[in-house]
Amino acid sequence: MKATGIVRRIDDLGRVVIPKEIRRTMRIREGDPLEIYTDREGEVIFKKYSPIGELANFAAQYAETLHKTCSLSVVICDRDAVIACAGLPKREYTDRKLTPEAEDLMEARQLWISDERNEDIAVIEGGMPISCLMPIITEGDITGCVASVRTGESSVPREMETKLIQTAAGFLGKQLEN
Repeated sequence: MKATGIVRRIDDLGRVVIPKEIRRTMRIREGDPLEIYTDREGEVIFKKYSPIGELANFAAQYAETLHKTCSLSVVICDRDAVIACAGLPKREYTDRKLTPEAEDLMEARQLWISDERNEDIAVIEGGMPISCLMPIITEGDITGCVASVRTGESSVPREMETKLIQTAAGFLGKQLEN
């Protein structure tokens, strides 16, 4: 574990402030869930919690099904990184951080569809451009997104593609509520 040289005291309500520098480096935002646990040496560990990460296997199967049945290249992400993909090289995409532009699209809380007027936006740095992106919203909070990526192999009509991506995001959001 890396020492930061920053010391914080626990207040009378049992709270501790995570320094801004660490929150910025770790991309921890206000309201983000953190998992707290201890190890055998008595250290208390704060870890970013990804609700959608709990569904990683399920999300991977969903993405694979969309790819096999519709020839869509799909990525499913939590708020920070790709957790599942299909129709794309898994080693290149899985666990890679999202681009700031992809994060902004997700934060807009609405369906985004690329067209000639938009500049190409990739999910990850150096990745293929996004065709369609829909945030996954669970109990009013953004937990991730589902996006189709332009690879040139899809023959799905644009309207159907957007409906499939919206459905996937809605379905995953509902799964997280249960």
